[in-house]
Amino acid sequence: MTSPPLSRPRHDKVVAGVCAGLARRFGLSPTTVRVLTVLSLLLPGPQVLAYVVLWVLMPQDPA
Repeated sequence: MTSPPLSRPRHDKVVAGVCAGLARRFGLSPTTVRVLTVLSLLLPGPQVLAYVVLWVLMPQDPA
C-alpha cells in the first residue's frame, strides 16, 4: 500500500495547506495535525521556521 505524495492541497487548507498535506500523507485528520501544530507553538523551538520551510518546499497539488 503506497501513501499519497507529500504535497499541499489546493482546497482543504487553512493557511498554506502544510498541515492538510502532512495529514493526508500520514493518514491523519487535518484537524488533529492543526491542533498539534498550534500546541507545539507553545513550546520553545523552531516550529514556525519549520512550517515556513515546509510551505516553501512542499509542492502544491497539480490543478
